[in-house]
Amino acid sequence: MRIADVKEDIDHELVSKAQIDSKIREIAAQVSEDYRGKNPLLVAVLKGAVNTLVEFSQAVSIPVQIDFMSLSSYGSGTVSSGQVTVRQDLSADVRGRHILIVEDIIDSGRTLAWLVDELKRRGAASVEVFALLSKPSRREVEVDVKYAGYEIPDEFVVGFGLDYDERYRNLDSIAVLKPSVYQGE
Repeated sequence: MRIADVKEDIDHELVSKAQIDSKIREIAAQVSEDYRGKNPLLVAVLKGAVNTLVEFSQAVSIPVQIDFMSLSSYGSGTVSSGQVTVRQDLSADVRGRHILIVEDIIDSGRTLAWLVDELKRRGAASVEVFALLSKPSRREVEVDVKYAGYEIPDEFVVGFGLDYDERYRNLDSIAVLKPSVYQGE
């Protein structure tokens, strides 16, 4: 889906499809070098990181395995509670594996920091992070991101896996949602 399909809801495009593709290819090339011969496990947090994981896994030039977790720290509200709940766990054993967490966006950093610690606790040989987007102005917990995509301002973004009320995930770029859509105006 393109912005033109939902233009009444979108304020402006923040990161184009071409920019996303370029950044993913750039980072995939670096990861392919860094992980050559290591049989990495790419871990994506559902649902938002699926688009990034699919494109990224196709862009790397080495064999990889993929797995998913579903985590929540929001409960029924819109502000993180700080308590992480595992809704769906990994199917793979991470013990002794080189893990690369593939994230769509880092906001507060709380859930990602928990996940990094949890994978290390489970015995992973290494745990690194690739995040397509980062909102440093919202960071509450610092997380080491080895492979960083784009820093973005503190705006409500949707697209390329990011949603508002389960909508806009299939937008092919990253866009800023009009406040009237999520503030009920």
